[in-house]
Amino acid sequence: MTSFEDAAALSRAESGLAVISTLRDDGGIQASVVNIAFMRHPLTDIEVVAFVTYGAVKLAHLRARPQASATVRSGWRWATVEGVAEIIGPDDPRPGVDAVRLRLLLREVFLAAGGTHDDWHTYDRVMAEQRRTAVFLTPTRIYGP
Repeated sequence: MTSFEDAAALSRAESGLAVISTLRDDGGIQASVVNIAFMRHPLTDIEVVAFVTYGAVKLAHLRARPQASATVRSGWRWATVEGVAEIIGPDDPRPGVDAVRLRLLLREVFLAAGGTHDDWHTYDRVMAEQRRTAVFLTPTRIYGP
């Protein structure tokens, strides 16, 4: 049986790359590769898979149907985390998360996903200009071989 920790270890072995799958309105699957973090939610302290995105298609799907999955792999080993996504960003406000807290939240996810930056001012500016959004996937099912 695959656990949250097992999936996190596979993710770290491949630099945090994962395939994120969302549901289209026609029932089809939309998939893309993103850098993810297995972390504790900065606001609720529960285990989540998190990533930062500005993909209009992915965000539209998650707003309409918040079910999503993240699949990680290393060699022939893999794990999938299915769950419900919470979106927090400039177009998806959350009570108690103002512009300053959102800026820090995006940094927290970026750092947890293994990111580094030499110029946080520029990072923050680009994230704001691109209307980047944090996505937190709360696991409902984790599986793999």
